[in-house]
Amino acid sequence: MNNRPEQSNFDIHHARAVADRVAIDRVPECQTVPLSLATDVYPAGINGALRRNPKVEAEEISLLNRVGLQPAWRPFRPKVHTFGMTFPDGMEFLPQKEEKEEEGCEFKSIAPPQLDEVEYRKKKKATRIQPPDDALSLEDRLFYLLQPPLEDWLSGQELIMPFEPFPYQYEGIAWLFSQRSALLADEMGLGKTMQTITAIRLLLRAGQTRKILLVCPKPLIPNWQREFKLWAEELPIVTIEGDATRRKMLWTVPGIPIRVVNYELMVRDLEEMEEEDRPKFDLVVLDEAQRIKNRNSCTSKAARGLQAKQHWALTGTPIENRPEELASLFEFIQAVPPQGTPDLRQLQRLAKTYILRRTKDLVMSDLPPRLDRDEYLELTPAQDHAYRMAEKEGIIQLNEMGDSISVQHVFELVLRLKQISNFDPLTGDSAKLDCLITDMEEIAASGGKAILFSQWTKTIDWLKEKLDAKVPGANTLVYHGGVPSKKREPILTRFKEDPDAHMLLMSYGTGAVGLNLQFAGYVYLFDRWWNPAVEDQAINRAHRIGQKTKVIVTKYICKDTVEERIDKVLQQKRELFAAILGEGDGTNVSLSMNANEIFGLFDLKARTGTKTKPIGPKAA
Repeated sequence: MNNRPEQSNFDIHHARAVADRVAIDRVPECQTVPLSLATDVYPAGINGALRRNPKVEAEEISLLNRVGLQPAWRPFRPKVHTFGMTFPDGMEFLPQKEEKEEEGCEFKSIAPPQLDEVEYRKKKKATRIQPPDDALSLEDRLFYLLQPPLEDWLSGQELIMPFEPFPYQYEGIAWLFSQRSALLADEMGLGKTMQTITAIRLLLRAGQTRKILLVCPKPLIPNWQREFKLWAEELPIVTIEGDATRRKMLWTVPGIPIRVVNYELMVRDLEEMEEEDRPKFDLVVLDEAQRIKNRNSCTSKAARGLQAKQHWALTGTPIENRPEELASLFEFIQAVPPQGTPDLRQLQRLAKTYILRRTKDLVMSDLPPRLDRDEYLELTPAQDHAYRMAEKEGIIQLNEMGDSISVQHVFELVLRLKQISNFDPLTGDSAKLDCLITDMEEIAASGGKAILFSQWTKTIDWLKEKLDAKVPGANTLVYHGGVPSKKREPILTRFKEDPDAHMLLMSYGTGAVGLNLQFAGYVYLFDRWWNPAVEDQAINRAHRIGQKTKVIVTKYICKDTVEERIDKVLQQKRELFAAILGEGDGTNVSLSMNANEIFGLFDLKARTGTKTKPIGPKAA
């Protein structure tokens, strides 16, 4: 029997209501259920989209031309930018300045210039530096456009120029200044060296470059040193030479902005350096850049291995045999990718961008009738040894002769030293020959004609043998006293009419007078004569009425030798007579060296009575 009291319906409903209320008041529990799918949560809206990193895929494509994307350089600009302005022609509206003289003062009259300032600026050509291709911003391009003309820039007192450059040279300087990759291919004698040095000078002053390497043939190093001293005397340079330890130090010596090295040492030193130890430069310049025309040569590979931001190449013959040779030069200046093989049409297009070439015909109005070059050369080691020994022994013998010494004795020593300056009699080494071979390769390749004068027929025959072996394309001809008279005229006729005959070797005696050779554009004085008037007569065989091209005259002078002393004496005499005769050139006056001057070459005193007698050997 169930004694539990029976619940009423009311109690049951009340209990259920209480349970429901408790369930409602209780905080619900959330239970996470992991999903098997991976999900990424992205912020919604434009702000969330902007915060996401874009997904970019880059593919490297080799280009024929380098695309310059670097901003243009900003040199040391002043905080306040300034630029100059000139008045237009015709300033009649300006009041005339009144000239007043104070009492008691004397004024010296100064001759006015031939042209007033306005007329001068009208006639003077203004050369402006064009913005480089990699100058992207408007500010960078305006910086170039607002610069004064290059002529005014270089005429400032801070940039003194020893001579006024020709207009085409101003254009070359401005072109080089703004080029990261450049091939200056002016014809020989138009001043590639001066244009390069001046452009380097401006780059250093602007702060764009700080470390420069110049590579050139060994015989041309003295010429570069002399030209740097002439056109940029304030720039310190160092020549990399000596033993391996010294050269290693010179490659990295601080404080020297310009380093000069020959091709052979460049190849040797770079081969011994590790890749990470090789020096880095802002600018590398190759002179006589046709040396790297063969891509597979050690010289070409070493030149391309030089690390630099800018690359310039200098050559008068960018193409000697085949157009493909130009591709090697373009690869050095980084105008084409490594081992790129552009076709003829691409080479023509690249040439318009990266090559600047002017010939004598194009700039004839800018050139004087005659350009003179004095090539100062260092003797080769073999020559230097033979020269010093001969000079030392000769002076000792002269001093031992006492009062019996005569001009002829001194003269014989001078002749011996001059012959050694031409070439070493034992080894045949010759600094002059090395330089001449370099020039003749360029002249023959360009189709030019050259005349060379020497004092000795033996030297001429020796040069004939060497040039035939080293520059067979020159087809060298000989014209001196040893040639029979009936054969001389056919030689001149062939030299004039044969386009493949590029060099004529002549002695002063047979070739200096009475010949018309105005079809030759180059004259070389391999050794110096005793009288500059005789040299002028020899030069005038080519530089005369009827000459259609300008004449480039080159005189070879070995440094620290009797040749340099003779040249100094003759130059002083020429300047003295020119000053005395006013506008005359002194060629009608006896400029021969007298006895006192001959003795003075070795710091000796003349001991004969013929102190003023002109002397000199008979011409061959």
